[in-house]
Amino acid sequence: MKLLLLTILLLAQYVEGKAPTQPNIVMILADDMGYQDVGFRGSNILTPNIDKLAKEGVILENHYVMPQCSPTRASLLSGRHAIRTGFWKGNIKPNEEWGLRLNETTIPEMLKRNGYSTHGIGKWHCGMYTWDHTPAKRGFDTYFGLYLGAQGYFSHKRSGHVDLRDDYYDKDGKFVDDVRVDLQGNYSTYLYTDRAVESIQTRDKSKPLFLYLSYTAPHSPNDAPADEVERFASHIPSTPKHRKKYATQISIMDEGIGKVVETLKAENILDNTLIVFTADNGAVYGNKGSNYPLRGGKQSLFEGGVRAVSFVSSPLLKKTGYTNTNLHHVTDWYATFQKLAGDKPSQHSKPQLPVDGVDIWESVSDNQPCRDEVLMNFRDHSMIQDSSEHEFLAKRERPEVEEELGELGDDEFSDDDGDFFVIRWKDWKLFTGTYKVQAWTSKNSLGTAAKFDRSDDGLMGGGGKAGSGTKLFDLSADPREETDVADKYPDVVKTILEKIPGYKKKMTKINKRTRSSEGKRDGKWYPWVKNL
Repeated sequence: MKLLLLTILLLAQYVEGKAPTQPNIVMILADDMGYQDVGFRGSNILTPNIDKLAKEGVILENHYVMPQCSPTRASLLSGRHAIRTGFWKGNIKPNEEWGLRLNETTIPEMLKRNGYSTHGIGKWHCGMYTWDHTPAKRGFDTYFGLYLGAQGYFSHKRSGHVDLRDDYYDKDGKFVDDVRVDLQGNYSTYLYTDRAVESIQTRDKSKPLFLYLSYTAPHSPNDAPADEVERFASHIPSTPKHRKKYATQISIMDEGIGKVVETLKAENILDNTLIVFTADNGAVYGNKGSNYPLRGGKQSLFEGGVRAVSFVSSPLLKKTGYTNTNLHHVTDWYATFQKLAGDKPSQHSKPQLPVDGVDIWESVSDNQPCRDEVLMNFRDHSMIQDSSEHEFLAKRERPEVEEELGELGDDEFSDDDGDFFVIRWKDWKLFTGTYKVQAWTSKNSLGTAAKFDRSDDGLMGGGGKAGSGTKLFDLSADPREETDVADKYPDVVKTILEKIPGYKKKMTKINKRTRSSEGKRDGKWYPWVKNL
């Protein structure tokens, strides 16, 4: 009887053209996944479950993210641009003393105050230097996964210390952080899928569900079970190096997503569930992943770094089975989920900071236009202050700590290059300042070395110093960003450059990066700074 009433309610919403009320939400992230590395884009990597969801749902062709892991997650969870959250400077590296500020309201926090049960799984990477920056203190009822940006898939270690947490609140409401050293040797993607299935099955059935499933696959290191490499990737060429394992990481994740969907079906809640899938950025350029036919990859603001493989799937969508070309940004999910949840920020004690995302429900559900502008990133080093003070924290002295560069791929390159402003306005993409330069991946070759130099190689078009100056691309005619047309369209350049002061006013000052050696003890990672 309950199922019949739910069906009638959903049908009425569809006929009346209304957005659904408090649907279950499953948000799935892939980590460093290439734009082309899914079956529905012609890849030979096996992704049957992703392909089915995408083809039966809506493929989001112009869904933009940030070019690195932490900034995308911070923008997703807060609904705010990196220029507001402070993540315009890049990833949080191990032992760094900053994170998503405590005055930011996160998606799980917002949904929880509207009656949702909230469960997080996988990669956090939004700060861990205090307990209050960790996920179960930011709105999740439970969190199973890692605080940092990467770890061994079997060892669950970063720099020799375990960072696999099982965080929850006991029957008395006391916070519990259980570092699961007992699970070492178990492949983490399997663990994340199993916990997702369990979270659905054991959820509080009186509440709508928010499940944040943030896989670490296919981020480095190149870990995959040997038998699964044979099962999933025997047909994958052995070059470039690690391509087989990379493909296997994706296929294991895909199989896990299939299990999550089957569990939603078995629990009779799929019909009232919205599934959103996106990568956090493109694959690392010139490595094991492919962003073909787009230019560049992770770390760059070319399309291959910031236009993510993404789709939505749900019986609640009005139109399905097509590719949506509207502009979308990762910040939009906060505003969209907020509308679906019926949240009224003014009724809550915590002030709602300005949200940059827009409600895109009608866009993804009914192909309605929603925005004509997407800020890629804006870096201005004049907004970095040298301060020993942390927000909400006591002053403290910190010794200099040697930086661990390149260990697990979440900090391969310095992000302290020059200032720049990169934006898409309608079909125009403008770069100005000094920025990372990457070239193109051919359809059948992934092994080209990444190019980050400032030499006169002409990669930006027209010769000159690569990676500096003002360049304009017409993405409608030149989606590969091959031809600079700034000289041809000076009025367009002028119009876009005039947007910079408005964005500068929204920019948040940030502290100079500081690191500590206090986060590791007894073979485990822990927060190390006390709140006031």
